[in-house]
Amino acid sequence: MKARELVVQGALEFTPRVFPDDRGTFLSPFQQQAFTEAHGGPLFPVAQTNHSVSRRGVVRGIHFTATPPGTAKYVYCARGTALDIVVDIRVGSPTYGRWDSVLMDQRDHRAMYFPVGVGHAFVALEDDTVMAYMLSESYVPENELALSVLDAALGLPLAGDTEPVLSERDHAAPTLAEARGRGLLPDYARCVDIEGAWHHPA
Repeated sequence: MKARELVVQGALEFTPRVFPDDRGTFLSPFQQQAFTEAHGGPLFPVAQTNHSVSRRGVVRGIHFTATPPGTAKYVYCARGTALDIVVDIRVGSPTYGRWDSVLMDQRDHRAMYFPVGVGHAFVALEDDTVMAYMLSESYVPENELALSVLDAALGLPLAGDTEPVLSERDHAAPTLAEARGRGLLPDYARCVDIEGAWHHPA
């Protein structure tokens, strides 16, 4: 498995080796050793796994979790094709306001690690696209927040030949600047402390 650091501080891309034969293919989308070597510590304790199914043109995000508790994610595309996007919304981060994206498909089978406090969005590029997630925290509705994926100041790569399909919540979400003004954004140092506690428990 190959690992690559993304533009956003702490975010990682992983590309597994794929083994094809006359039956189909076999691959491992998460490998502990590769993750530890790239990240510098073990995977977060997994509290929940999720998957979503989206039709072509659906855009989900930008989603993040109030910090604390904060949530880290390991995400891959189990079926279909998606453009997965990480946005640094952590106040005080050296890469605050920057984003990066990874094309997830059924050829390279890439995965992404989202550290605590960053924003996550994706665009489904074909029907029945399945995104699979491992999460460090269980879902608590009041902790789940959103930013506008259409924020012109961010300029996320959503352009395509279909109109983006958004939920009502995502349509109404504030811009990054508005959320910062309301004090909704995670603090970078606090996010780093949360991840550090997984590696060095008291």
